Order: sequence, then structure tokens, then C-alpha cells
Amino acid sequence: MSATPQKNRATRRVIAAAAGLATVGALVAAMPAGAHDRGNGHGHGHKPRTVDVQLLSFNDLHGNLEPPAGSAGNVSETQPDGTVKAIPAGGVEYLATSLRTARKGNPYSVTAAGGDMVGASPLLSGLFHDEPTIEALNGLDLDVSAVGNHEFDEGAAELARLQNGGCHPVEGCYEKGKKFQGADFPYLAANVTKEKTGKPLLKPYTVWKKNGVKIGFIGVTLEGTPDIVTANGVKGLTFHDEVETINKYARELDRKGVKSIVALIHEGGAPASTSYNYDCDSPGAGDGISGPIVDIAKGITPKVDALVTGHTHQAYVCTVPDPSGKPRMVTSASSFGKLYTDTTLTYDRRTKDIVRTSVKSANHVVTRDQAKATDMTRLIDRWNKLAAPIASKPQGWISADINGRGSTAPEKPLGNVIADAQLEGLAPADKGGAEVAFMNPGGIRADLVHKASGSEGDGVVTYGEAFTVQPFTNMMNVVDLTGAQLVTALQQQVSGPNEASPKILQVSEGLTYTLDLTKSGAARVVADTVKLNGEAIDPARTYRVAMNEFLAGGGDGFAALGQGTNKLVGASDLDLFNAYLAAHSTAAAPLAPPATDRITVVQ
Repeated sequence: MSATPQKNRATRRVIAAAAGLATVGALVAAMPAGAHDRGNGHGHGHKPRTVDVQLLSFNDLHGNLEPPAGSAGNVSETQPDGTVKAIPAGGVEYLATSLRTARKGNPYSVTAAGGDMVGASPLLSGLFHDEPTIEALNGLDLDVSAVGNHEFDEGAAELARLQNGGCHPVEGCYEKGKKFQGADFPYLAANVTKEKTGKPLLKPYTVWKKNGVKIGFIGVTLEGTPDIVTANGVKGLTFHDEVETINKYARELDRKGVKSIVALIHEGGAPASTSYNYDCDSPGAGDGISGPIVDIAKGITPKVDALVTGHTHQAYVCTVPDPSGKPRMVTSASSFGKLYTDTTLTYDRRTKDIVRTSVKSANHVVTRDQAKATDMTRLIDRWNKLAAPIASKPQGWISADINGRGSTAPEKPLGNVIADAQLEGLAPADKGGAEVAFMNPGGIRADLVHKASGSEGDGVVTYGEAFTVQPFTNMMNVVDLTGAQLVTALQQQVSGPNEASPKILQVSEGLTYTLDLTKSGAARVVADTVKLNGEAIDPARTYRVAMNEFLAGGGDGFAALGQGTNKLVGASDLDLFNAYLAAHSTAAAPLAPPATDRITVVQ
């Protein structure tokens, strides 16, 4: 999902390597031919002609080392009777166990990720610039990852540090006598080049080899990364077309004799059902999926044998026809380590290619009723001790779950709380004089959950929990916008780059309007219903509007919000959120989930 990117601040770090990586890793780990070899060995001493390679993949981990809390930690599973069941999933202690169990009996196994391994991470990882997550991925035996957009949240230099190691340039080493080692898997960024030299920022591809079996992995992030990351994060970088880049490097690999190729792509689609076990090839190949990945898949050369994708946080295993009309596997494993994909690639030793007709794939739930991996438990405990003095401080109290990330509605209860916090903090004349506040939905990374996450007690919101909701530490801006620009910004939620996948801004109390989803494009926002405190918006009047610096830069396709003038820079979004919780809740009078009655939705 698009998300507010973060400034280069000491509080945060993002990993974006999961989107394309999962597939690569699975291939890379392939081991000597064993139980899964099959085919036409002629007599003694001959290797069988084909060998099954297991590709394990996942994407969009976002530093979720501990199981994600509340509804954001569930996956949907359709039951035989058609009902849908929510299954709690995720957490690297369980992901490690799932992957290790899956590898048993598969001597040729490689693990790859599709990007956004880091970034927008909970405090346990984010406080330490995602070093804990890189350490965990090394322990999971990840073989390769694509970069995602969130890998760029803190800029190219920080991404290079995550790859190569070395202590943080400002905060230094976090553990006495220990230097951060960096990722022992390659992050691939084939479509990201340096403006000055035109050369790739990181390796464009890697080749996994085992006993003569060779599989190439090409990794790309979405071309639109600059639209969803702060300008500082992508400074000096150029992002190229995904299809053209993959096709270019597939030709290069082919010339080098690497005929089996997997693309790790940090871009994705939306299946018709949110259940992980939905058949998106029903009734025909790829019929049940839409979004950018469909056109990308149809344009990628048939030299590529499978696509591991990400970014949209959806779960799917689809076949989408390649340009020659042959079916090709396209997979995504939800987010936050809640699923992994197990794909069987049959490698033909004679042609050195994957036998496409026999490719099989399925998503599996990382359930929490299996044994925890003890090495991951130790890792979490170690970093939790370092984080505890900051993470456990109470910020406020809530009377029930206040859903944000876990809400599928256009207007989210937690979105209203955040927008109200921003308006309240920036309304005083000396703080900006804000009259209305907008919050981008992708910047809300979790729910506020009533159940205690530690020893703080039910209903207590800790600093760590608030940080997990708003991990970017974006500075707030208050700007002048005309009424006409304000209405245009609301229309940009559902038009232009956001038409196919609307991004509904969360709005502060007092702003109301009707969203008519029976219409198309900008007309979905009924212009004459837009009111502030009961009065129609005056197109010619100037309004003071609060938003984070990402939106104020025109991020997420909101060009109108980037036209603001007379800018005042305020406190960070997290500081305002915590101040609001402190001002509006006590143990005796906790904050209740607010009504969601600001946007009237016509379906």
C-alpha cells in the first residue's frame, strides 16, 4: 500500500526489499538433486533430466517481527461452506518455523522476497533503523529480495548501509562491541539508476546455482516510487519502467546461458476476494485479479518463468498469460509475514529452462499455533530490552479497538482520530491556524488495539503502539489552499492515478461531503456537498489546511495539495497523535472509537 514515507530521522528505518525477493530466494536455495528429482536418467550415474526447485517467497514484511496486533494480524480464509474465517497469523518466530518446515525434503530450495521488507516498521525495528529486521531475514535464510518503495524511505545511503553493513551515521552502534553486518542476501534494484552516472544503484540481478541448476532473479520496484516516497528518499535517483527493465536484463541473462528466470516485482494487483485461498483463475486464467500487475505481467518477455510480486498487501496465486499466450505464475503473499508462497519450478537440465506446464504454487498461512523458532525469540527479546524504556511509556487510554489499517471502509475510526489530533494541535494561531486536516490512509500502519501488548494492561496505549500506527515521524505542514484547490484535492482521491484504486483521505471533524461510488472519476466526489462546519466551501476563499509533509509535497497523486502556499512547519505527526491521546483520555475516561459520519458513501 502506498504509505507516508519518512524523513531521514533517527527514529525510523524502512525495508522495502520483499516484493520481488521472495521468489528469488526460493530459487537460490536450491540444493542437490534428491527426492524431488524426476525424469529420464539413462542407466547408472546419470542425473535425472529434471529436478524440482522449491521457491519460497513473501513480501511486505515492513519490519513486523512480532505478530501484528488486532485485525491487521488476521488473514481471511474461505471455508468449504462459503463462510469466511479470520485466522491470526504472522510474526517472524512463526515465519521462520513455517519456512524451515517447508524446506524439509526439498534439497533444492530458494527463498525470495518482493520488497518492503523494512520501512513503516513497528517501534521494535523502526527505532533501530530496521537493523533488527535485516538480522532476522539473515536468520530466515532469505536468498534474495527486490527493493520496495519503503526501502527508500531514508534515502539511498541508508539503503546501501542496510545492504553492506556499518553502524548508523548519526546514532552509531546500538549494542556495545557489535557492528551491524548488513544483509547477507542481495537487494536487487534493476530499474533504479543514479542520475549522475546512469548506473544501477544496486545489483540488477543475481544467479542462484546448485549442482548445475541455475536460476536468475531480476528485482525491480514500482516505477511510481517517487510519487509515494518523500523527495529526500529518492533524491538523485531515476526510476524506470518495470517491463522494459525486466525484459532488458532477461535478454542479458539469456545471453549468459541462464534460461530459468524469476522476476521479483514490488508492484501488485487486487484479487476479487480478500481470502488467501481464493482461486483467481476462476473461470479463466487471471480473471479474478485486476491492477497494475496484470498489464506488467502481460508485457514481460516469455523468457521469465514466474513473477513474485507485492506492494498491494494482497494474497493471490494466479496465472496471467505472457506475451506468447502461455500461462505464467504470478504470486503475492499478503503482508507482515502472515503468509508465504510455495512454488514448485521443474528445471530441465537439458534446456536449462523451467518446464512451465508443471509450475505449481500455493499460499500458506503462517499460523501462530506452531512452535516458535527459538533463535527469533532470542532476537526479539534482545532488541525489546533495548527498546523497552521508550516503548512502554503510556500515552493514553482507549475503551475498545480503534481500527485503522484493519478497516476496509473509506472513513476509518482511527483516521478520524489522527486527523482530529492534527487539527487540534495546529489550530492555534501561533501553530499555523489550521481549519481542516487531511491524513493519507496509507500512512496509518496499524490499529489501536484494546488488548494489552505487554504488561501495560488492557486499554493502555503505549508509545510503542502509537509509533506502530504512525512510524514515519513526518513533520506537519499548514498551508494556504483555495476552496477550489481543496475540492480538487478531494476529487483526486478517486481520479487520475487514484481512479482505479481510490485513496480516501481521512478528514478532521467539521469537513463533510458525499462520495458517490456509482459514478466514475472526479464526479464521485459530489462537489456541492463539500462543507466545512456546515457551510459550503467557497472556491475563492483561502483555507488553512494541515497535513503531513508527504501530502504537502503532492504525494499519493494529490497534486492540488502540493500547490499550498504560506507554509508553516509544525510538530511531527506522532507528537500530535500522542498529545491528543494524553489530552482526551484518562484511565477512568478512556477515548472511545469515534463515529464515522463525515463522508456519506453512496454505493
